[in-house]
Formats: sequence, C-alpha cells, structure tokens
Amino acid sequence: MKKNVLIIGAGGVAQVTAHKCAQHNDILGDICIASRTQSKCEDIIKGIHRKNHFKDSTKKIYSRQVNALNVPETIALIKSTQSEIVINLGISFLNMSILEACLETGAVYMDTAIHEEPNKICEDPPWYGNYEWKRKERCAQKGLSAILGVGFDPGVVNAYCAYAVKHHFDTIDTIDIMDVNAGNHGKYFATNFDPEINFREFTGKVWTWIDRQWVAKPVHSIKKTYNFPVVGEQPIYLNGHDELHSLYKNIDANSIRFWMGFSDHYINCFTVLKNIGLLSEQPVKTAEGLEVVPLKVVKACLPNPSTLAPNYTGKTCIGNLFKGKKNNQDKEIFIYNTCDHKQCYNEVESQAISYTAGVPPAAAAILVAQGVWDPKTMVNVEELDPDPFLAILDKIGLPTIVEDKTPKLVA
Repeated sequence: MKKNVLIIGAGGVAQVTAHKCAQHNDILGDICIASRTQSKCEDIIKGIHRKNHFKDSTKKIYSRQVNALNVPETIALIKSTQSEIVINLGISFLNMSILEACLETGAVYMDTAIHEEPNKICEDPPWYGNYEWKRKERCAQKGLSAILGVGFDPGVVNAYCAYAVKHHFDTIDTIDIMDVNAGNHGKYFATNFDPEINFREFTGKVWTWIDRQWVAKPVHSIKKTYNFPVVGEQPIYLNGHDELHSLYKNIDANSIRFWMGFSDHYINCFTVLKNIGLLSEQPVKTAEGLEVVPLKVVKACLPNPSTLAPNYTGKTCIGNLFKGKKNNQDKEIFIYNTCDHKQCYNEVESQAISYTAGVPPAAAAILVAQGVWDPKTMVNVEELDPDPFLAILDKIGLPTIVEDKTPKLVA
C-alpha cells in the first residue's frame, strides 16, 4: 500500500489530476502540488476547495516550489513531503530528472508523455528506447514501479489494446488509434496543450508501425475521414505518437497507426508557421542581436491553453479501431470514450482535452495506492491488467464504450 501523492506541474492536466486525487484522498493520503511557479499550484488548490472536492478533511493538500530539473532538490521535496507516489505532469523535458529522483527515494513514478530533449525533435524510433527504457533495469533492480504514459493517449488507448487482446481477439491485424476534438474554443488559433510540446509532435517525421516495421511519412500527408460516434464525420491525419513506440513491442499486431483530427483552419495556420520557420526549436538571432527560439516566441503569442476552458463547447472522441480474428472469424470493434467540454468545465474548471489526460493518472494512483498495480519495475500501460484501470475510469468520469463494427454478412 502506498500513500501521499506529489503532483509535479501546475498546468491544465495537473489541475484535473489534482481535483480527482482530492476526491479520493481517503485512499491517496496527503497531496502536494509542486511547480516552478508556486502561485499556480495555489490557484489549483483554491479551485479544489471552491468545488468542494476535498473528500477527507483530515488529510492535507498544499503546495511547494520546485525546479524539477534539479534532481537533489526534487529528492529533498519527495522526502520532506513523505510522498510515495509521484505524478509527473510537468513539461516532458523534466521526465528523466524526476525519474532519477524517484529511483533515489523509492517513490512510484508516473508520467503522461514521453521524455524529450529541448534541442531534439522526432528522434529515431522507438522513442522509449532513447531514454526511458535505458533505465528499466535499474528500476527492476530497485523494485521501483515506474508507469510510463498513463494519460489518455498514451495511456488509456494502451489499456484498450490490452483489453482487446484479453477479451476480444485471438489475433490482431490492425489497430488505428484515433483522436478528434470536435470542439470550439472561440479563439482564432490555439493549442489544447502546451504549444511548445504540442507543435513538436507534428513538425518532424511521422513514424508509424506498418507491416511490422517502422515507416516514415511526411507530416499531415495522409488524410482520411472517419464517422465517429457522437461527433460524426471528422477529418483525421496520420501522425506519429508516443504510444506506438511501446505498443509495437508489447502488442502482437501487424500495423499500429495513430490518427489525429485537425480542422482545415488548423492545418492552414500550422503550415504557414512551419514553412516560415516559426516552429523551429533551434535558436536564431534577430537584427538586434537577440537570440530567440522561434517555437518559444509562438508559444508566448498564443493563448494559454488553460484559459480556453470557460468558453469551450463541443465534444471529444478518442478510441481504437481493432481488426482481427476471434475463433477464426473476422472481427472489428471500436473501443472509445467521448467527453463534453462544458461538462468538464462545470466539474473541474477544465476543458475536455485536459480532462481526458488528467483523470487517468489519478485512477492509476488509486490502483497503486491499493496495491492492485504494483509492477516493481518500469512498464508501459499495456503491460498491466487493463480491467481494474478501465473500471475505475468508468466510475470517475471516463467511461469506456465497446462498439461492434464487424461487417454483417448479407444472406
């Protein structure tokens, strides 16, 4: 049994996770929210009390300031807060520093996105092999549980894969992971996560797993339309994404692809920014001799994603389309979740994109606290039993729906 949660980060996803952990603090114990900017943590705590989401008043919820790139400082924070579960929801440049702190203290490590280096974009696959998996043996030697990518995608979609293998298929041919946001935030242009990280996902090559090998495609070069439940027909583009870089190894399927929905307006804005170099992570000098990183300038000009929530309308749909065989018969199913922006805001003062990413780490923390998930090594989500994870998500805001899409034979 584990207790006391340290949430590192104070963005939109951290806000949702903090609300959900507070709603279950009778299981999770004390909650500390830490960030470089402590005032942001205090704002989250105020929101939790405003919504009356602090279930057990005998437990503590409080904030601390931390530079999570500083490993000794993070070690000291974990020890001083007596945190046994660390949920890393900071920018993905921090992942390996926070993992090192957990290796030193023995605290369970969780994150929601793959590690990145600031000066590198779209490294060669598998991405987990470049940083995380190099530390897997150390985790196993120390008996440390490190659960990678436990947001929605990656995270829940990985659990959907494990669930499909466990309950629905003998063999799987293709998995298409599809993520669409049929919502409107009212801004001319904005990203739903940190713009710097969001754009980095889509400015390099598209690495995808096709016919059991890595294939590189130009970004946004392959488009199709899919008729989603609830949100209807939506344009989606083949993209690279974190979960492919563990699923290819852990799930026996011929092809695993990731598709993201983008409007024509988004694609137009993105294309202009990219083509004139404003999405570059490499520094340039202005005529005045000032060195700037174009991507950081764009980030500074765009709306903070957390400010989008009050006016967001519409819904999201994220799911996996599986094609394979069961009992020598063709089978096709779509496992998915839909989320409503306005409902999410009413509950936790967040939009649905942050909600879908922020609820799963809280669910995982509950399983860890209860000893249900206790791998004592580094794992990706698909290596764990999906049933208790999806069961908790059903109860705390992200219900799973399984739709049979198998073509019916015409007599």
